[in-house]
Amino acid sequence: MAKRKSKTEVLKKRSKKKKKSILLSLFKWFFILFILLCLLGCAAIAGLYYYLSQDLPKINTLKDYRPATVTSVFSDDGRKIGEFYEERRIVIPLSEMPKNLINAFVSAEDSRFREHLGIDFVSIIRASLKNFQAGTIVQGGSTITQQVTKSFLLTPERTYERKLKEAILAYRIEKKFTKDEILFLYLNQIYLGHGAYGVEAASENYFGKHAKDLNIAECSMMAGLPQAPSRYSPFRFPDRAKQRQIYVLNRMKEDGLITNLEATEAIDLKLDIKPRKNWFIERVPCYTEHVRRYV
Repeated sequence: MAKRKSKTEVLKKRSKKKKKSILLSLFKWFFILFILLCLLGCAAIAGLYYYLSQDLPKINTLKDYRPATVTSVFSDDGRKIGEFYEERRIVIPLSEMPKNLINAFVSAEDSRFREHLGIDFVSIIRASLKNFQAGTIVQGGSTITQQVTKSFLLTPERTYERKLKEAILAYRIEKKFTKDEILFLYLNQIYLGHGAYGVEAASENYFGKHAKDLNIAECSMMAGLPQAPSRYSPFRFPDRAKQRQIYVLNRMKEDGLITNLEATEAIDLKLDIKPRKNWFIERVPCYTEHVRRYV
């Protein structure tokens, strides 16, 4: 009986060792397979990066930002009597933009702008969830850097290849430019509705004042425009524009950029939206045409 028992125990031990050996072998093979897949994945990403990088535009062109701006014609007594432009844009330095204006755009468009390196996966997921809950697009997933990339360097078509190129360029821009330099490009280039490009032209368009003189309520109203300038136009759809302004103010409050009292006061403030101007009509058309030809 003792011999049989010992043989049984030996067989059990051998069986256990065999099972352990099989499991260990499987683990090793799975580990090797995992490493191979990782290497193949890295090689595929590197190959795709190399392929997409071949014909990407140079980001150094952004260093010498000189867009076509407005040429104004004045009479002898200093009255503006005409304008010439392809896009109504007035470039101003970041130092002439109020802090609340910059903060409003960052909160509305890219609250993690100071933290990411061009692509923000956290914001993409968050925006997708909020848009799903709202049943409409209330928040975008593109970073400010991506929007600069779209506006300056890429064509507008929507393809997966273009999105990948956009991501690569956004990362390169973040490595080459400071955050303030990116904001300078963005806030002077962005279209804000009714022919206004950049915050200075839009400030004149909607409020009849310079951007540096905008209050929190006006800043938040303008910061709500990039998502859909026509849909949130204060001229055409004041109620929609107000709802969008409230959204921006709430985002600023959540980001700790304004207090609850400041948000409430801005919401309650009745904005003085100036009558819409037609910038294409000159007061003295014959004279301004003569000036245009001379220039």
